[in-house]
Amino acid sequence: MTGSVRPGDPALEVSGLCVSYGGEPVLRGLDLVVGPAEAVAVLGPSGGGKSTLLHTVAGFVQPDAGEVYVHGRVVATASHSEPPEQRDLGMVFQSYALWPHLTALDTVAYPLRRAGRTRPEARRRALELLDLMGIAALAGRRPAQLSGGEQQRVGVARALAREASLYLFDEPTAHLDTALRATLQEELASQRSTLGAAVLYSTHDVAEAFAVADRVALLRDGVVVQVAPPGQIYEEPVDIWAASLTGVASALAVGVADTWLPRPAVGTLPSRATVLVRPEWARLGGPLPGRVVGVRYRGSDTDYRLETAAGSLQVRERGRPKARVGEAPGATVDRVWVLR
Repeated sequence: MTGSVRPGDPALEVSGLCVSYGGEPVLRGLDLVVGPAEAVAVLGPSGGGKSTLLHTVAGFVQPDAGEVYVHGRVVATASHSEPPEQRDLGMVFQSYALWPHLTALDTVAYPLRRAGRTRPEARRRALELLDLMGIAALAGRRPAQLSGGEQQRVGVARALAREASLYLFDEPTAHLDTALRATLQEELASQRSTLGAAVLYSTHDVAEAFAVADRVALLRDGVVVQVAPPGQIYEEPVDIWAASLTGVASALAVGVADTWLPRPAVGTLPSRATVLVRPEWARLGGPLPGRVVGVRYRGSDTDYRLETAAGSLQVRERGRPKARVGEAPGATVDRVWVLR
């Protein structure tokens, strides 16, 4: 069932993966590929199957159907599952999963020792990783003496110490502040550059997914509905659900006779269509009649909500508010994306 790793094979390939709990399907024929040294973020709402996917890839859940390949080697089917320690994976769990009897230093040093490093070498590198996570001073503490956020940092450091060919991160920054999130992203980039490691990264945070990923996979009800680079995911979503998941989205009902549409879009429209408009694709003032029904000042920007004949339109402009609720400045739409 297993074989040698073949150079050039995807770091991870999931084919037709089905997983259920108590008879309820969670993953429904899911397909996904992570290329060598690629980072793929799995983005979706809670309960969509993100954690189940990662736990199945890691070897903690056996699929009902489908296959999991790591570097071209079959590691899981409905009838066969390699144990997690044989899959060359580093994983950060939502639940931290730290050993209660080990200090933070020994926890992070453990995978280094298993990889053959001497005790001094392992402890030195472990301390470097704890310092990177901002908790070197807590190296001698056990999990019961650490807060939830501190435990999560230890879990991240332990995963990075694994120096694996594939990392699985399940909501790894849920308890980290903004600065530590940036630190983790930088260290992931360094690990990928040094080791050629690939990353499968589960999150419900759109900004985080876009920051860490080469491609983003949108997961809905256990099925991947779109996989593409972050820019394409944001600008060319497959439907309004994907558009709303990845940012503020206005869905407007339009036709070729609408003179306010940007000229490049008119030639591609059917007689009637629904188009996506992101807030930064529109501005106050212009040929689309609209009345302001909401204003929200965000510091650097101001968000406006306009009621128009085509539907509710969100507009974002730099600076302080320029219009008030009840005013009717209209709007100019510079860009649209036709939704299927």
